[in-house]
Amino acid sequence: MHVPDGFIDAPVSIATGAVAAGAVAVSLRGARRELGSERAAPLAGLVAAFIFAVQMLNFPVAAGTSGHLLGGALAAILVGPYTGVLCVSVVLLMQGVLFADGGLTALGVNITDMAIVTTVVAYALFRGLVRVLPRGRRSVTAASFVAALVSVPAAALAFTLIYAIGGTTDVAIGKVATAMIGVHVLIGIGEAVITALTVGAVIAVRPDLVYGARGLERPLKLRVNGELVDAPAARPEPAPAAARVSRRGVWVAGLATSLVLAGVVSFYASANPDGLEKVAADQGIDEKTKEHATADSPLADYGVRDVGDARLSGGLAGVIGVGVTVVAGSAVFWAVRRRRSADSSASSVPEGV
Repeated sequence: MHVPDGFIDAPVSIATGAVAAGAVAVSLRGARRELGSERAAPLAGLVAAFIFAVQMLNFPVAAGTSGHLLGGALAAILVGPYTGVLCVSVVLLMQGVLFADGGLTALGVNITDMAIVTTVVAYALFRGLVRVLPRGRRSVTAASFVAALVSVPAAALAFTLIYAIGGTTDVAIGKVATAMIGVHVLIGIGEAVITALTVGAVIAVRPDLVYGARGLERPLKLRVNGELVDAPAARPEPAPAAARVSRRGVWVAGLATSLVLAGVVSFYASANPDGLEKVAADQGIDEKTKEHATADSPLADYGVRDVGDARLSGGLAGVIGVGVTVVAGSAVFWAVRRRRSADSSASSVPEGV
């Protein structure tokens, strides 16, 4: 659903850029609370890299149409909504600058639509569901599925509203809305499956690393003198060595998976246009599309220039993208966490010292 340059006029592009900048600023502050330790920064960077990798895997959803992961729901549930907005924003920035995917003048539109809308809608629905569902890992996975499913047509509706205000062609918005929401409901099913499988896999090995699963344990109650009180916390028994997976192990496994997906599996992704591209062509909203400012980038269109073999070219581009994204994302989140530590240290200094 990457919006190219020329779809949205300048005033609305500027306005959405301001919205995106404000949301990123708020998220930078909110992420300080979500990143509990400096060790969480590399994991958040890994989430960004994983989203980048999976977005390369377009899957067929209808005749002549494909879809790909947006990632807002997945990021919000794994690392928190504020950090999730930053994860997807980092991915969109890397894609726009290095791979000519998503217009640079439309970066504000893309962040607003793909990072903010998906994350806010998905996490709000997710939290509502886990409050009413039985507490447990299966409920977290089920809530992840529903939240991801709804987040994609929500983003399609948001794009339609933005286009209704600032679209550069005169088209029937009703037809655009029907086409966009219809195809993105189907894409949402793929998003939901990927999100639920990923969240379920992480919960299976390290549930403490899933932000959305925190605080779901029911405290044990004891009846004392006719009243229910919290039981003393029991010391957890250490898990067998074979059953424990270190945080570093999760990071290495996640990075390896991302590299394989982007470097190998991406070659077999669907070549059909994604939902937005298909609707744009069918409804005529792509008539004023402009050439990307970095169309001559060495990595444009997810290929390495001057590498003749298509499989090797795409694989190298995917590996480079994963590497750059994990480094950039980890650096951003490390800086955010470091700022929190500095603020905490400053606030702990007594007045007059």
